[in-house]
Amino acid sequence: MKFLKSILPYVIIILIVVLIRTFIVTPVKVNGNSMYPTLKGDEVMILNKLGHIDRFDIVVLKIDEENDNLIKRVIGLPGETVEIRGNKIYINDKKIKDEFGHEVTYDIDKVKLNKDEYFVLGDNRPISLDSRVFGKIKKDEIKGTTSFIIYPFKKFGSVR
Repeated sequence: MKFLKSILPYVIIILIVVLIRTFIVTPVKVNGNSMYPTLKGDEVMILNKLGHIDRFDIVVLKIDEENDNLIKRVIGLPGETVEIRGNKIYINDKKIKDEFGHEVTYDIDKVKLNKDEYFVLGDNRPISLDSRVFGKIKKDEIKGTTSFIIYPFKKFGSVR
């Protein structure tokens, strides 16, 4: 009984860490350079599994087993219409300021998003596999948002 009482605090700590990591936050590794220049592909970031998703948030997607984690930027929100023409992005027929797109974004016809769908793009538009390739993203394919680099330490801090 004394042994159980002595290890109980450690068991509680482990349980709390596992619950936090499973349901609230967890580290996620950035692979590839589709988010360049915002992310270079060697960062470890904190994934926030709670909260609201806004336009221009960086999100982590679970598309399929082969591409476990994809990191992209939210451009279109549920219920909106997205169109890209002349290297400009239009949401509901109004041009938006895109300060994240790197190089040319090729044209796409209008895409209407349903109430649980998002449109995502990588910042490095010429090489990014994103909604222009695999289509709309359902809410349940989004693991969460990320905006904080924890490694490498020289990049430690918030990104947009």
